Amino acid sequence: MSVREIPMYIDGKPEISQSQDWHDVVNPATQEVVARVPFCTAEEVERAVASGKEAFKAWRKVPLGKRMRIMLKLQALIRDNTAELAALITEEHGKTLPDAEGEVGRGLEVVEHACSITSLQLGELAENAANEVDVYSMHQPLGVGAGITAFNFPIMLPCFMFPLAIATGNTFVLKPSEQDPSSTMRLVELAHEAGVPAGVLNVVHGGPDVANQIADHQDIKALSFIGSTHVGSLLYNRAAAAGKRMQSMMGAKNHCVVMPDANRSQAINNLLGSAFGAAGQRCMANSVVVLVGDAREWLNDIVEGARGMKVGPGTERDADLGPLVSPQAKERVERLITAGEKEGAKLMVDGRGCTVDGYPEGNFVGPTLFADVNADMTIYREEVFGPVLCVVSVETLDDAIEFINANPNGNGTSIFTNSGWVARRFETDIDVGQIGINVPIPVPVAYFSFTGSRASKLGDLGPNGKQAIAFWTQTKTVTARWFEPENVSSGINSTISLG
Repeated sequence: MSVREIPMYIDGKPEISQSQDWHDVVNPATQEVVARVPFCTAEEVERAVASGKEAFKAWRKVPLGKRMRIMLKLQALIRDNTAELAALITEEHGKTLPDAEGEVGRGLEVVEHACSITSLQLGELAENAANEVDVYSMHQPLGVGAGITAFNFPIMLPCFMFPLAIATGNTFVLKPSEQDPSSTMRLVELAHEAGVPAGVLNVVHGGPDVANQIADHQDIKALSFIGSTHVGSLLYNRAAAAGKRMQSMMGAKNHCVVMPDANRSQAINNLLGSAFGAAGQRCMANSVVVLVGDAREWLNDIVEGARGMKVGPGTERDADLGPLVSPQAKERVERLITAGEKEGAKLMVDGRGCTVDGYPEGNFVGPTLFADVNADMTIYREEVFGPVLCVVSVETLDDAIEFINANPNGNGTSIFTNSGWVARRFETDIDVGQIGINVPIPVPVAYFSFTGSRASKLGDLGPNGKQAIAFWTQTKTVTARWFEPENVSSGINSTISLG
């Protein structure tokens, strides 16, 4: 099998980097090198930004209708190429093909939302706000925007960024994860096939040096980041110091509350899928289950469900979870499992030492479940980002709410119940940005904004929905009066009154 060389994308064309620093992209189920990705030079990043800056001069003036038609074409191309995109995701990330296809579908939602740009970017008008004075606002693009994405959703996360950014008239520089870039690059090719002009969407690759250069660059006006809390906090501070607009969607510790009145089989199947799907490598995975009252008696059923899940390569459609993305990720997850044991959590299901026939080199960790977990344990305090489920037991709904609100993160939480009163109480009192009611992974549809909160988010505006339009545009307000040609001034008005 030939090894792909991942290109940059600058000024409308794929281009091989001149960097001497190249990294292997590895199939996590086999350890086979499938591609090589460059860590671009500072000069190449400068060229990508310069291309975006130059293209912005013309792109910002392209009519909304034409931008809409490009998005319409892009959504059709993504839909037609879902199988190819999903196969690339599975090859480099490891998630199962059905999960990868679902990811493409969630990314597609954002592009479909961007097709409504002719109504999303409308301003407001107050006619005759004062004597023959009209006041109106316009939402205009900022200039060059940028995005830095994590490995766990190589299609969905770029779609959280560049479609609405360029639909609103900005140009864009994207730095995808170096761990699984091929599907992202195919997405960028489809965007250009759809009609995105040269320079409007550029791609560079790299590590911390490239990310810092993007955060510091004075010609980049806004930066969107999705990834770890450590990196997101550093980049947020750098970007703020450089005077740019910034959004950082970061780490999480998500909780799933199970009430005793919930549909038992539905709740258990959903919480297991949320915790262990994609091998737990989701920032919205519910990695903590809070069993309330008599629901604590369901623990054995949850354990048996976890034991029955199938681990395998992502290409096997009946697999419930695939490998972790890298040997380093596997080592870290297994180290945290060991820490959980040492700190007194009760290990009910142990996924360490997981083997899959025919894939002896795969980064597999099986579903792992701890009971008797408390808030002081490492497996609770840290985001494991692996197939590890912590089970906490409490007496009442109040106890569950208090426990969750004490956690510093606020990305997502879910509750399973058949009581409308309980659900409403939960959504009112819980201090978390995204809530699922009988929904295990509460990522909202793309025409609603992604609203993680507290330590999971820096910046006032999140991706998608109305907040994304506000993030990628600046508002100009015009106050206008037109005099009749023969109008004679009635004298000097030295007050603030419009008169």
